[in-house]
Amino acid sequence: MVRQRPVGGGAPVPGPVYVHPVEVLRAAGVFAVRDGEPNQYREHVRSRDLSVGTYCIPVGGKDGQHPHGEDEVYLVARGRATLRCEEGEYPVGPGTVVFVQAGERHQFVDVSEDLSIVVVFAPPEGARD
Repeated sequence: MVRQRPVGGGAPVPGPVYVHPVEVLRAAGVFAVRDGEPNQYREHVRSRDLSVGTYCIPVGGKDGQHPHGEDEVYLVARGRATLRCEEGEYPVGPGTVVFVQAGERHQFVDVSEDLSIVVVFAPPEGARD
């Protein structure tokens, strides 16, 4: 059985959600936080092996995430900030790709331009919590 998650977010669907063999996410690149809104994470795709979402932090916003039980890959689509982790601090901007191992503490700090990130979890986010 194939169930599609609403593009652009929507309420999480309990249990695994399998996408078509090819899934085109037309709205996944159109994401931002409106003035005065808090950070936003939206999941767009979930399969047995991974999940893909978008994460936005406005200028001056605080990243309150905690270490995840899954490996993560971040692709910065736009904006600028610093990624702080146990090993040090790294500037990130458009085109930056970051791998974060499961369990590693990390946060985006010093957000100087609205940050928009594509996030890939493997296995899917929450699978190991």
